[in-house]
Amino acid sequence: MTGCYCGQKDTYENCCLPIIKGDSTAATAEQLMRARYSAYVTGEIDFLHDSLHPAGRDDFDYEATENWAGSSEWLDLTILNTKSGGANDKVGQVEFVAAYKDKEGNEIKHSERSHFKKIGDVWYFCDGQAITPQKVGRNAPCSCGSGKKYKKCCGA
Repeated sequence: MTGCYCGQKDTYENCCLPIIKGDSTAATAEQLMRARYSAYVTGEIDFLHDSLHPAGRDDFDYEATENWAGSSEWLDLTILNTKSGGANDKVGQVEFVAAYKDKEGNEIKHSERSHFKKIGDVWYFCDGQAITPQKVGRNAPCSCGSGKKYKKCCGA
């Protein structure tokens, strides 16, 4: 692998791992989103729990998260849009598509709009809403932001 699991060009060791291990904090909501994706890829379930907003941790199912992360083959992360979530913001949204294969080998593209809040200098994931892809013509640009035609990307 030449870049990080999250899609950035820097290595995992320089990109998401310091955030996951607590050596640094995410400067933006998007950076936390990318680190959370990498945590799914690498099975860092404690980070997934700890990066949840404290008010939402009671519902966290450690075993189910570990089973899902471990039984999936994580393919890529595409950030579609961000709203706020910068270093000087207190809230932010990140829209993304996470592609993976389930344990049966089916490729799935999960589209979500995630909400984040910052407490002090630390960003936390609050919740996410699944985004239903809009009907797209086969020759239209793909809505995932790849730059390819829909029929050659998510519509394949």
